[in-house]
Amino acid sequence: MTTTPSSVTTGRAVGAGWVRPLCWAVVALEGFDLVVLGVVLPVLLRDPGWDLDPAGASVVVTVGLLGVMVGALAVGPVADLVGRRATMLGTVAAFSVLTLACAFAPNPEVLGGLRFLAGIGLGGVLPVALALVAEYAPPGRGSSATTILMTGYHVGAVLTALLGILLIGSLGWPAMFVAGAIPAVVLLPLLWMRLPESAEYLARRGRDSSWRGERRESRPNPIATLFRDGLARPTIAFWIASFMGLLLVYGLNTWLPEIMRSAGYELGAALALLLVLNVGAILGLLLAGTVANRIGVRPATIAWFAAATLFLALLSIPLPGIGVYLSVLLAGIFVFSAQVLVYAYVSQLYPAEGRGTALGTASGVGRLGAITGPIVGGALLQAGIAYPWGFYAFALVAALGALGVVLVGRAPARA
Repeated sequence: MTTTPSSVTTGRAVGAGWVRPLCWAVVALEGFDLVVLGVVLPVLLRDPGWDLDPAGASVVVTVGLLGVMVGALAVGPVADLVGRRATMLGTVAAFSVLTLACAFAPNPEVLGGLRFLAGIGLGGVLPVALALVAEYAPPGRGSSATTILMTGYHVGAVLTALLGILLIGSLGWPAMFVAGAIPAVVLLPLLWMRLPESAEYLARRGRDSSWRGERRESRPNPIATLFRDGLARPTIAFWIASFMGLLLVYGLNTWLPEIMRSAGYELGAALALLLVLNVGAILGLLLAGTVANRIGVRPATIAWFAAATLFLALLSIPLPGIGVYLSVLLAGIFVFSAQVLVYAYVSQLYPAEGRGTALGTASGVGRLGAITGPIVGGALLQAGIAYPWGFYAFALVAALGALGVVLVGRAPARA
């Protein structure tokens, strides 16, 4: 049956109210994935039956991140071709089933393989959620819709850490992976019943099916969309910015406590600084979208990376009392939401038929930065120069992120 403009509009109106809460819940799954290994690895490292050392644990972590990268790169084009609703259902189902399987892993090799496969499904979640939220956002509110969506990431991480405190002592580490799969019991039926398809995708499919008796309109290649009509330079520039942004996110989340301990802080204070950093992340996400709506996403993204550069560099200076907490809070406000503003900018720049692919490739290339960040921080710690040079290195990365956004240029918005 041919999809008409009126049917597309009706479907859009009926399902629009469900897009943001459902996508927020889905993005919270990535917050679970960010924290869950950090919760279970201390137990597995001390389990004689697993014979796991820190080097082997690093391999498991890296393999999982590689899976997320593969998923982000592969699922974006699939979503642009077969539809975002079906892709979302498939990725959430795959991630949840494979996460449940992790609870029964008998050794590090099986756990690493399952984490890689689960990561492929999870990697596809974020680009599809970002594309749908950007499409269904009210006019002029696309940036804030994107940043609010990403608060789910940090809320999911906090809830997972709390679950670890409640579950592992009494039920053991497998309970964490069972808990990570349980949301699918509620979420998948809701996605099936309430999540609308992309209106642009339905309209495009309707145009294709209307060519009866004639040569069908060729479906655009979403990969080619990234490099035509003057978008080649922005595409490469976004990849640079995303690489730098996720390097900061994963590098700081992994090593901030240890860097601060090397600077002389007690363990409790170092962990408190990590909590402050993530509180700043949530505040920054709420603030960044509002600012981007007012002044434009391009200048806001450049300003956010520039401010991250400044406050990361300031962390190299010993500050008394509350001063260090305030500096870490300000760094968190700008570091994490700078990367999310990159996603918002991508959502607004590319045409609908290539938006999922653009977000997927930006996220996928950024995952290389997510892998690089912990490696860089670990190397600096190993060399004994993480404080203060680690913060100088992270400040340089933020400056390169700002440069990447500058290189995007002033291409016309295509949302």
